[in-house]
Amino acid sequence: MSNIVMETRIRLARNLKKYPFPIRLNTAKKEEVANKIIDAVKHSNSPLADELDVIWIRDLSEAERIALVERHLASPEFISESNGRALILSKDRTMSIMLNEEDHIRLQILEKGFELQKAYDIADKLDTLLDENLEFAFDESLGYLTQCPTNLGTGMRASVMLHLPALKASKAVSRIAGNLQKLGLTIRGAFGEGTEPKGAVYQLSNQVTLGISEKAAIENLKNIAEQLVSQELAAQKRMTESAQTQDKILRSLGVLRYAKLISCDEAMELLSNVRFGISSGIITDITTDSIDSMLEKIQPAVIMVENGDISPEERDVIRAKMVNRL
Repeated sequence: MSNIVMETRIRLARNLKKYPFPIRLNTAKKEEVANKIIDAVKHSNSPLADELDVIWIRDLSEAERIALVERHLASPEFISESNGRALILSKDRTMSIMLNEEDHIRLQILEKGFELQKAYDIADKLDTLLDENLEFAFDESLGYLTQCPTNLGTGMRASVMLHLPALKASKAVSRIAGNLQKLGLTIRGAFGEGTEPKGAVYQLSNQVTLGISEKAAIENLKNIAEQLVSQELAAQKRMTESAQTQDKILRSLGVLRYAKLISCDEAMELLSNVRFGISSGIITDITTDSIDSMLEKIQPAVIMVENGDISPEERDVIRAKMVNRL
């Protein structure tokens, strides 16, 4: 499963009972809400309380903001505005809380691999601790109140990041996507709605939050993810019997190891091919964890945060040196 399921995420949307939604707040009130939440997190009984960084979006450069999205720690919408917005991050970056995005709180837990229950248990404990100190907006009939009606109810979006190169190559994903909608799930690019699945990385998540329990939503997502993994593995087995597929995988590794310049899009495509080779047993001296780590490190803004305001060509040189180490 870990060769196909790259990462698990649980995200909870919450709002404070005594404040309007962020869209109705001025900057001063947004900062008041943010500071109230920051204080509640820091003074909670969670072991994470002493292991947190608080980042105000207004203090970040454009590259630093984009890097947060590339690392899946914040959404594109969140970094699009800075007034009154802050991010709470755990030191190990497995927990992030976006303050004053669409809702007052977007609590996110990230776990490597297929760890839906573990990620939910952590999110649920933090949610309970925060509710004790903050008092969330909640209705007995509707559940947790959110700015967007599609998040009403549990306010939970559970998702798994899947590497589906064989299903993408066979053009099966578009057909699968239509069927998933009938089951209350959606599949899309790794960076959220409207994004392209670069490197054959897809995000599978629940759409329904009203009239369903967290447990039922997670169980449904788990079952469908397992079915997709089975379909992907079967498709990989068929494809890797072809010399053409084997050649494509090994040529990709050769380019990565010897390139002097490489763009982000090309690197992601080639890394996806190599990851396919690892999953199918063609490549045995590289781990999927090393590929997954590389997929984050080669992103444009991540490179700029580490190396300063450099040109695209300079980024391509640095990226090539990184992937040469595989």
